[in-house]
Amino acid sequence: MALQIEFKNGDSVEVAEGVSPVDMMEQAGVKAKKVIAAKIDDEIIDLNQPIPRSGLLSYLPKCDGKKPCNPESLHVLRHTAAHVMAQAVMRLFDDVEFAIGPTIEDGFYYDFDLEHRLSDEDFEAIEAEMRKIIAADYPVVRREVSDDEAEEILGSQKAQFKRELIKGLEGQQLSFYTQDDFTDLCRGPHLSSTGQIGAFKLLSVAGAYWRGRETNPMLQRIYGTAFFTEKDLKKYLNRLEEAKKRDHKKLGAHLNLFMFDQSGPGFPFWQPNGVAVYRQVENLMYEKMDEYEYDMIRTPLILNEQLWRESGHWDHYRENMYFTEIDEKAFAVKPMNCPGGTRVYKNGYYSYRDLPVRQGEFGIVHRHEKSGVLSGLFRVRNFTQDDAHIYCTPDQVVDEIVGCLKMVRDVYSQFGFEGYNFELSTRPEKSIGSDEMWAMGEGALEKALEREGIDYQLNPGDGAFYGPKIDVHIRDAIKRTWQCGTIQVDFSMPERFDLNYVNEEGEKVRPVMIHRAIYGSFERFIGILIEHYAGKFPTWLAPTQAVVIPVSTERFSDYTAQVYQELKAAGVRVIVDDRNESLNKRIREQQKQYVPYMLVVGEREEESGTVAVRRRDGVQVPEPIAVSTFAKLVLDEQASRTIGLTIGQPENESA
Repeated sequence: MALQIEFKNGDSVEVAEGVSPVDMMEQAGVKAKKVIAAKIDDEIIDLNQPIPRSGLLSYLPKCDGKKPCNPESLHVLRHTAAHVMAQAVMRLFDDVEFAIGPTIEDGFYYDFDLEHRLSDEDFEAIEAEMRKIIAADYPVVRREVSDDEAEEILGSQKAQFKRELIKGLEGQQLSFYTQDDFTDLCRGPHLSSTGQIGAFKLLSVAGAYWRGRETNPMLQRIYGTAFFTEKDLKKYLNRLEEAKKRDHKKLGAHLNLFMFDQSGPGFPFWQPNGVAVYRQVENLMYEKMDEYEYDMIRTPLILNEQLWRESGHWDHYRENMYFTEIDEKAFAVKPMNCPGGTRVYKNGYYSYRDLPVRQGEFGIVHRHEKSGVLSGLFRVRNFTQDDAHIYCTPDQVVDEIVGCLKMVRDVYSQFGFEGYNFELSTRPEKSIGSDEMWAMGEGALEKALEREGIDYQLNPGDGAFYGPKIDVHIRDAIKRTWQCGTIQVDFSMPERFDLNYVNEEGEKVRPVMIHRAIYGSFERFIGILIEHYAGKFPTWLAPTQAVVIPVSTERFSDYTAQVYQELKAAGVRVIVDDRNESLNKRIREQQKQYVPYMLVVGEREEESGTVAVRRRDGVQVPEPIAVSTFAKLVLDEQASRTIGLTIGQPENESA
């Protein structure tokens, strides 16, 4: 049967079955040395793989390091790099059994079962063997097989994991990839040969349960990354080094922001400095909730089993919940705020004139995360969500989503993030609600994004179990992205909880429910802020905005106290460093605490009622500043939520 192949330039051609993308390069106007794989519509395929069906044929470029690389090209490269690493491990360790080796964001990994305990010390030998495999430029050959042929390929070798994978692929086409002496069960796609891998680096080794289940065997996982050019690899490794310097766990301890204790594994303890940052982040959100006309509510931490059954969490989320018993009845600690929020809405009486109803809640939730995935503030077992739930008519849904999108960008702009990416996630395999509900929800989210002129990526099958959603990814100072904000349309929960409003005809009908969070969780968002600013918070967020440092702790103690009291009374977060240490040492140590402003006071300052201002970046303000003037300038930074330090800039030097 003939295939109808279209090209991006609008041309089309009819070809026989069995034709591969490499056969079509001349007609497509591409050169073999500039491409590494192909796509038929949205499916990536190998260059030498027979084109599976009619459709639009395009090609993935090889990256040259001069401009950002196509993510799909990197995916193909790294998938092949994972196979090269597995081949190298096979050559070095005879008893190895292979599990899986997928690509991940920024790299790849492969899971192995072998007696030898892998460590970073093995990387040199593995990388050396990988370089030999790449230099040999082995062709990477795909072979599609039947179940019987697959068993023949596996033969008598240890392959329990591969056999288990094959069982799960019943009815699907099986394929293997071979490069010299290495053959692996794999869907693909891959490069045409190992020599196309330009640069790579093994990064770490860790334990990993087979398929992520604690009841399964523990495997050894090697993480790595790969790029087409050494230049791109070097840039990435430099970014990793910068990320290590910004590690919020280390900075959090150094700056006394938060801690963890074995009395509550995975439960953060906030220290005074951390609470100061937390309050500023919280205050901003309170302001925005007022500005965008939300009413704040608060609901209990523990609610009964019946509520969680009605919400669907009992069936769909139970493994992540904590339970207790009260008066011999089952209760659960809330993992989410929305079911409790519906109780508040249901307690009222609403007509169509009252909608939309916007209710916000800074609710503490608890989730039973496995110990192996806990990670500082990024993955904890209890956290506070900046939740909001909007109840509206079907005609209001798009407008309300647009309002949420505006609020998202408004809030993020306060922190100086460099940009945002939006994803529209559709119905997952495990879900509740009718097809009609899901279609309406997905359509409303799409219309809102288009109305705001927002480019977005489609993320099929990654919606919440109760509705489709928009996820917002922020980009930090070193170009990393973090998923924080989410906007979710829910037609199901109002039905489950019998939520109503009275329409124009006097009939009780269901509202549409929109779930919305911007920070996502205060804990994780503050962790992101710590790394975004590398601990050097802008003045409005800094736990301590200024420190008064007397030249002599004895001679100027009275004036130091006077300056401190005046600044504190004005609302400046200020401390005194009058330790019996040298002036330079105290200044140096306060700089290491990233205090925005150090105020040195001595004889001149005492006589003139001023302070000598030194910034944490080493800038010395040329002339002393009156205490009241300094207070006003700090409060101006606080009020405007300025990202940089303004005192000492040219416009303020005359102050």
